[in-house]
Amino acid sequence: MDDWLIDSTEVEASWVTADLAIFTVRGGRLMVLLVERGVEPYLGHPALPGGYVQKAETLREGALRELWEEAGIDGSRLHLEQLGAYGDPRRDPRGRVVTIAYLALGPDLPAPVGGTDARHAYWFPVSELADDPHALAFDHMDILTDALEQIRRKLEYTAVATAFCGESFTLSELRTVYEVVWGEHLDPSNFRRKVLNTAGFVQPTGDQRLPATGRPAALYRRGNAWLLSPPLLRAAGKAK
Repeated sequence: MDDWLIDSTEVEASWVTADLAIFTVRGGRLMVLLVERGVEPYLGHPALPGGYVQKAETLREGALRELWEEAGIDGSRLHLEQLGAYGDPRRDPRGRVVTIAYLALGPDLPAPVGGTDARHAYWFPVSELADDPHALAFDHMDILTDALEQIRRKLEYTAVATAFCGESFTLSELRTVYEVVWGEHLDPSNFRRKVLNTAGFVQPTGDQRLPATGRPAALYRRGNAWLLSPPLLRAAGKAK
């Protein structure tokens, strides 16, 4: 992977694609959005959503359009950031194609709807892809692996975990995000202490959520800090 970011004016648009690694947490599992390709190459294979950027589009506009056309999801409401450029000359059998990969996060996103050159769009557990380097078309497993590690790192030093939550959330729901992304169990008391001792990470809303059983849980919203100080570090060697 090239470790630089690219501007849409620097490469001929007809040979630039935008691909998206989109994550959400559903049913206590980290899920990634996949599409079943409806055209060659890799007809019928699972892939990340994406496609060619049109000449009049910015890279971001192309990524958002492809997400809407292939999965029926409005990406403007997601946390969206550019991950990097992938330009191996053998990555696409159609020719020399550079893709700009985007990372997107959202809270319990709805079931996607396939369209255009995607036969079907669906959420798939990330844990069931991790052991198969050829599970996805093109070099999309490389993109997925890089995106996952980017999220894991950012959870340590930024408030990006709140992008997986709704406008208000419990600390238990926030802890679940860390657990499913890092792949490790976190002690509830220690997690609560660390979050509340990190200035600006979360703010209480003053409201509570009434569970079916047990005590009411206090609700929080994202605070005004993006960088976490001190950071919430994962256990060494335990991320999966």
